[in-house]
Amino acid sequence: MSKGVIFVRERRKVQVGEKKPRFAVVGVAGMDLKLHARHIRRMELEQMAGVLGAEIVYLQSGKDEEADIDED
Repeated sequence: MSKGVIFVRERRKVQVGEKKPRFAVVGVAGMDLKLHARHIRRMELEQMAGVLGAEIVYLQSGKDEEADIDED
């Protein structure tokens, strides 16, 4: 059986050093996982992945894409 994958991205409205969860789970592949929180901390993600034997994939948030589109 292949290990599962948890896809996450950084939230846009959270600044570095702010005491709010920084990540949002976008999707899960290869395992049955239900989340009951909208936002999650990195340590919580790493603990879940360790228990489940899953890999965490941090997605690009696309912050710079809007600037590239406006310049064209």
